[in-house]
Amino acid sequence: MLIDVLTALAVVVSVSLFLGILLALFINFFTVKEDEKEKKIRECLPGINCGACGYTGCNEYAKALALSQAKPNLCIPGAENTAKALSEILGVEVEEPKDVVAFVHCNGTCDAAAEKAIYQGVESCKARTMLYGGSKGCSYGCFGCGDCAKVCVSNAIFIEDGIARVDTSKCVGCGLCVKQCPQRIISMVPQETKTAVFCNSRDKGAEARKVCTNACIACKKCEKVCPHEAISVINNRAVIDYEKCTGCGACTESCPTGCIKNVHFRDLPEGFSLN
Repeated sequence: MLIDVLTALAVVVSVSLFLGILLALFINFFTVKEDEKEKKIRECLPGINCGACGYTGCNEYAKALALSQAKPNLCIPGAENTAKALSEILGVEVEEPKDVVAFVHCNGTCDAAAEKAIYQGVESCKARTMLYGGSKGCSYGCFGCGDCAKVCVSNAIFIEDGIARVDTSKCVGCGLCVKQCPQRIISMVPQETKTAVFCNSRDKGAEARKVCTNACIACKKCEKVCPHEAISVINNRAVIDYEKCTGCGACTESCPTGCIKNVHFRDLPEGFSLN
């Protein structure tokens, strides 16, 4: 009886030892060893995986940096602090990232924009678009449900008078709101932008004006008076080339509906970082 027990115990110990050796060999040969440089780089990144750098997330960007396949100034949310930290790890010269902020191309406020129906349902811009293009007369405008605000990592977006607005002193430029907006009315613009178009309509002048008193009517007056050829009317909407615009104000003065305005986008507090 005792011999049987000892035999069974020996078998169990032998099998356990054999499996342990197999596991150790498996770990040794098949485990992917972590790149220390990549690990340090990853720790510098904010981790919001916004994709503003052009990669699918912070991990992919870290891998590209470790392999010297990307520049260390592509992390917009991380701003200057992250760029400096990455440059030190990589041993390269510091290049400051380009400052951009989110801008909502709409001024279809409650008083200005007409409603074509009463919407009763899920308070979501995406849900509204699936129901006959939304309840507003302008099918290109902001619905004001705040889908963009819900994904904003810095609480920079709020709803005011039926329209999404951006507090640029909080905006980190990640671009998550751009991806979330089903109306495609949010874009990332340079921080130093001086003039902006508050309209997203593609309708012809008379139709656009009928549903929103603040709409661009594609009259081309702005295009004609701009001394730098920085503004053009494309698809019935004024579009600004920010690299050419000097903020002279000629277009804002000539705009009959006031949809083109001079702007000043406040910057993030000095030294701000999401890390």
